[in-house]
Amino acid sequence: MNVIIDTSIWSLALRRKKKLNYIEVLQLEKLIENYQTVMLGVIRQEILSGIKEESQFKILKEYLRAFPDYDVTALDHETAAEFFNICRKKGVQASNTDYLICAVAVNNNFEIFTNDKDFNLLRKHLPIKLFAQ
Repeated sequence: MNVIIDTSIWSLALRRKKKLNYIEVLQLEKLIENYQTVMLGVIRQEILSGIKEESQFKILKEYLRAFPDYDVTALDHETAAEFFNICRKKGVQASNTDYLICAVAVNNNFEIFTNDKDFNLLRKHLPIKLFAQ
């Protein structure tokens, strides 16, 4: 099963100065070794946004190029909008990026690897599968 790696997991692995053995980082390493990771352009953008040092930005940008962007389709964007509307009716809010991640995951039978609690709420209303940690 392929897994969309959310920004929160990449951040644990790549943007922390002190490398700790978070269980999520170890699981990410296994997914990378097994070629199961899915990268979305919007996630790449989030990872790279806000990096203050240009040298760090360049290093991280080069590292992430090893993970090609999965092609997001018009259907994915339409599904994301549908998910937004479903959740809004239920009083649930999330970012457009989160809805797009959910749409790509559902449309392609991918799981989502995240530690962002918003996805636990979204899965109550959307048919998403979260990567079992």
